[in-house]
Order: sequence, then C-alpha cells, then structure tokens
Amino acid sequence: MQQDESLDGLPIPSRVWIESHATDPEARDIIVEMEDGSIFTGLFVTPAYVERQMTLTADLCRQIPDTVPARFVALDTPHIVVESLERDTIEDTIDNLLVLEVFECVFTQVTDNPVTDPVTGSTTNGNGRRATQEVAAVVLTDVLRVEE
Repeated sequence: MQQDESLDGLPIPSRVWIESHATDPEARDIIVEMEDGSIFTGLFVTPAYVERQMTLTADLCRQIPDTVPARFVALDTPHIVVESLERDTIEDTIDNLLVLEVFECVFTQVTDNPVTDPVTGSTTNGNGRRATQEVAAVVLTDVLRVEE
C-alpha cells in the first residue's frame, strides 16, 4: 500500500488478510487491521460473481410458483465489485476507499475505536468490546486460510 504525506489524518492499514477459499474463486473476504489496532471486514467480488448470483436467483424463481424467472441479485451486505481479486487490486481499492472517505460505508468495523485517556494518555478500547471482536479473533487464528 502506498502512502502519501499529503494524506495526513487518514487511517492507515497496517495489515490486510485475504481469505482464500477454493469453493468460490470469484469472492474474497478481506480483513484490514489499521495502525491503531482497529479491525474491519469487507467482501470483494468480481463481475462473474454477480452474474452467477443473478443466474442462481433466476433458477430459484423458476422453481417457486407465482414468480417470474428474472435475472437479478439483491445483495444484503456491501459488496465491492472489482475486475480481479489480485492483492494489488484489493490493496489499491482499499487505499482509494480510504481517500474517498467511503471505506467505513463498505467495510464493517469489528473492534471498538481506541480511546485515549485524557489523564494518562494511554490508549484503550474503552469500556467494552464489540461482540464481533472475539469472533474476528477466532476467524483470524482458527478458521480462515489467508494470504498476508
């Protein structure tokens, strides 16, 4: 990931994990750790993934009475559609989402924002952690086969 000194104040990713799963070569779950320790997750897909989802929806509609087999896809979570799932493409897209200030619209934060104690100056995670933080930790260590 490239850094530009004129982008002071923007969150900076320190690590990016790319999920690799053999069953769906057109989608990747991405986990991004920022320099402040906060962790975000997002889903990257290719146009082929969207096309396949449209076909699956049409096939499903053919099997349900009173539905028309229309090709469409209704995505219930944010998906970032990219031409390829290569690391460079994913990292460049993350950088652009941060610069355009839309990163948090398409990525889900799974840790609390660090809080700086005004007395001690130390950084903590505040009074509690998001429930999904523990899940993210388990996923990172026990579930995903990832490329760092």
